[in-house]
Amino acid sequence: MASHRRPKQPSRARVTVLTTAAAAAVVLSSQAANAAPSEKLSKDEVKSKVDKLYEEAEQATETFNGAKEKQEKLQKEISTIQDNVARGQADLNELRDSMGLAAAAQYRTGSIDPSLQLLLSSNPDDYLDKASAADQLSGQQVEALKKIQEKQRELAQERSEASAKLKDLATTRTELGKKKKEVQAKLAEAQKLLNTLTAKEKAALSAADARASRDAGERVDLGDAPAGSGRAMAAFQAAQTQLGKPYQYGATGTATYDCSGLTSWAYAQAGVHISRTSQDQANDGTRIYSKADLKVGDLVIFYGDQHHVGLYAGNGQVLHAPRTGTVVRYESINNMPFQFGVRI
Repeated sequence: MASHRRPKQPSRARVTVLTTAAAAAVVLSSQAANAAPSEKLSKDEVKSKVDKLYEEAEQATETFNGAKEKQEKLQKEISTIQDNVARGQADLNELRDSMGLAAAAQYRTGSIDPSLQLLLSSNPDDYLDKASAADQLSGQQVEALKKIQEKQRELAQERSEASAKLKDLATTRTELGKKKKEVQAKLAEAQKLLNTLTAKEKAALSAADARASRDAGERVDLGDAPAGSGRAMAAFQAAQTQLGKPYQYGATGTATYDCSGLTSWAYAQAGVHISRTSQDQANDGTRIYSKADLKVGDLVIFYGDQHHVGLYAGNGQVLHAPRTGTVVRYESINNMPFQFGVRI
C-alpha cells in the first residue's frame, strides 16, 4: 500500500537563511545599479583624459604627415624613373633599328658582315666578349654596340630602382592607413568621453576653451621681442592672418591647419620651403635652447618627441594650431613642455 506522506516543510532556520540570502541579493543588486553613476568621471577628469587623447592624436598626426609626404615624394620619383625608362627604351630601339638597317643593306648586296648577326642576339655583351668576333667589327659598329650595352645596363638599373621604390611605396601606404585609423580612433574616443558630460558641463568646457582661443580680432600684447629676419617676420605676419582658423589633422590650409601645416604654410608665403612635419622642422635651422634668445618668427618645438610646433610671437607667446577642437591662436609658451627654438 502506497504511503501518502506530506512533503517535509522547510525548517524555520532554513527559511530565515533563504530570506536573508534573498535580501542580500537585492541589496547587492541595488548597490550594483547605483555603482554606475558613481563611476561617472567628473568634468575635470574627462577634460584631462580628452586632452591626453588629443595629444596622442597629434603625435600620430605628425607620423601620418611624414608618411603622406614620403608617399607623395615616392610617387614623383617613381613617375620620373618610369618616364626615363620609357625614353631609354625608345633610344635603345632606335639604336637597334639603325644597326638593323645596316645589316639589311648588307644582306641585300649579299655581303652581310657576320658581326652584324649579333643584332639577332638579345645580349650584345656575349658577342663582344668574343675577341674573334670583335675583329670583324668596324669602329662605328663597335661604338653603336657599346651604346646599346650601356643603354641596356641603364634600363636594368632604373627598372630595379623603380621596383624597390614601388615596394617602399606599398609599405608607406600601409603605414599611412594605420596612422590615419589611429588618429581617428583617438578622436572618436575623446568624443565618446565628451558625450558623457551633461549639457552644462560641456558648456563650461567650451567656454573655457573659447577664453583660451580668444577672439581672432583681439589684440594680444606681444611686447618688444626682437624681430627675426625679414623672411621670418613675413612668415609670422602670414600666420597672423590665419588666426581663428580651425585645427584639423593633416591640413595645410587655408581653411584648416594642423600645427606643422600652419608653420610650413606660413614660411611658404615668405618664399621659404621648410619640412612638413614638426620633427623634421626641428632640424631645418639653428637651434635656440634659451627662451630669452628667441626672436619673432622662430619656430618653437614642444614635447620630448617634438610632435608640436608653433611660431614665436614675442612676450612669451606662441602662435600655433593647438589641437582638435581649437583654432589658430596665441598661447603662452609655458603651457607646453618647451624643447628649443629653430631659427630658419
